Amino acid sequence: MNHKLIIFDFDGTLADTLPVFVDVFDQAADKYGFKRMDRSRTQALRQLDARQMMAVHEIPLWKVPAIATFMRSTMGRSVADIRLFDGMPEVLHALKARGVILTVVSSNSRSNVVNVLGPELAGLFSQFECGASLFGKLPKIRKVLAATGVAREHTMLIGDEIRDAKVSAEAGVDFGAVAWGFNTVETLMAENPSRIFRAAGDLLAH
Repeated sequence: MNHKLIIFDFDGTLADTLPVFVDVFDQAADKYGFKRMDRSRTQALRQLDARQMMAVHEIPLWKVPAIATFMRSTMGRSVADIRLFDGMPEVLHALKARGVILTVVSSNSRSNVVNVLGPELAGLFSQFECGASLFGKLPKIRKVLAATGVAREHTMLIGDEIRDAKVSAEAGVDFGAVAWGFNTVETLMAENPSRIFRAAGDLLAH
């Protein structure tokens, strides 16, 4: 990879949080009065963006901040059940050894991210910009760019959702789509990513 700065999404990109997320989503649905996740429609849901997901589950925008806070807190009690995707620790070490600046921008909490990574891997990252609102990653990305001083053309955001692709375009940085996260790779290809990564090791091939 020829980029000097990589901004990683966390959920569905570095860590396989989906099983825990679905359980926590259902708890939030019961608490805040929206529809639970329909397990029989998982594949269809993986083709939707965040706003479409909200519409399907009848989540009003004004409830999103409270729901997000509840879900971060609840997920924090299950971090022991969350694992990084296969090969990711080795990839992170290799990228760091090549001099790439590693950062995280996530809607999840900093404590959840750091606890899942563990102290050794967390130490490879120069910056964590966490707790972003559902559509609030852009200010976090700009903060990373300002802090690192790396030009946009030498930066890539790597993520697993349509909203990651959209915010990359807004920020003027390349988008790398992973094939193992929430949105299907076919759905992400429609967003014209700069790179498609089908396995963690592919991150080293570019």
